Amino acid sequence: MFFQSKKLIGLDIGTANIKMAELDVSRKGAVLNNFVIMPTPSRAINGGEISDPAAISDTLKAMIGNLKTKRKMVSVALWGTSVITKRIAIPLMDEKLVAGQIRWEAEQYIPFDINEVNIDYKILKQFQTSPETMDILLVAARQDIAFLYQDIVQSAGLECSVIDVSGFALANCYLNNWGSQKGQTVALLNLGAAISNFIVIENGEVIFCRDIPAGGLTYTTEIHKSMGMSMEEAEAMKISACTGRATPEDVTRIISQTHEMIAEEVQSSLDFFVNTTPGLPVQQCFVTGGASRTLGLIPYISKHTKLACEGLDPFRTIKVSDKVMSSDYAAEIRDFAAIAIGLGLRSPGDG
Repeated sequence: MFFQSKKLIGLDIGTANIKMAELDVSRKGAVLNNFVIMPTPSRAINGGEISDPAAISDTLKAMIGNLKTKRKMVSVALWGTSVITKRIAIPLMDEKLVAGQIRWEAEQYIPFDINEVNIDYKILKQFQTSPETMDILLVAARQDIAFLYQDIVQSAGLECSVIDVSGFALANCYLNNWGSQKGQTVALLNLGAAISNFIVIENGEVIFCRDIPAGGLTYTTEIHKSMGMSMEEAEAMKISACTGRATPEDVTRIISQTHEMIAEEVQSSLDFFVNTTPGLPVQQCFVTGGASRTLGLIPYISKHTKLACEGLDPFRTIKVSDKVMSSDYAAEIRDFAAIAIGLGLRSPGDG
């Protein structure tokens, strides 16, 4: 799949920012031709739910103009409560029979009406816990949210070719930069605004995927509540502290205290993985996302979880076109680009 012609635009619609990535892929590797990032319209996404689709479509139109591309097909990702990813074990059977059986097996794990979700799955061939069963990574996406994303994309004059999951797009970016790393079990952590993605990859295969309901907005909210200022003022204070500008000591103190909340959420996901996957310790964690720039957060997570953490560089092997992007701009977008790049590496028709 990696060597097929890629003609998609990777579109990452986040709570704080919307990102678009255009890549070309050949046998020589992948090149990021262009990347555009714009703020998500105010209050267009509330509590993880899209509340103003028209505003997002208008932003996509502006972004396409800035991207200066003729491409129309888009790969977009679902996240948060709109999608459920769960590793399950089903009775051992011929792989050809799984598709017909998976809907009945999935019903007991999905908190939605089975008729209101789209179901997909991946057989974890390298990861089997019992000779009598087969382990499967189950994905269930709410149909109404998938249709909403399609409508938003189409309203912007684009075509929704692939609907992915943010965690899988993150894994795709990592695997295209690091390879499968046989014998290694690594975690990926994308620290977003409202939602953070926690993924575990073993021998190049995603075996665990969970969205954490915490991120950069957690800091903003804590500053807002503790100091009695507006969310806009709290966000400005947070950014000032994280960029080394003078800020009240209380802001720095609140940020430090909030580190524990984020780290506990990561630890909870790590514990769940370890408890359900005995004998397979995570050896390293790669961290990205806009909230990863929060002052002192990555060292705190590393110390709290006892995981060796390092930044996930989406440009480790993926080249950046110097015709449209300076090295300074590439450095500026580095922590925001992984999911959009992972989506841009997809092919039309990908599952």
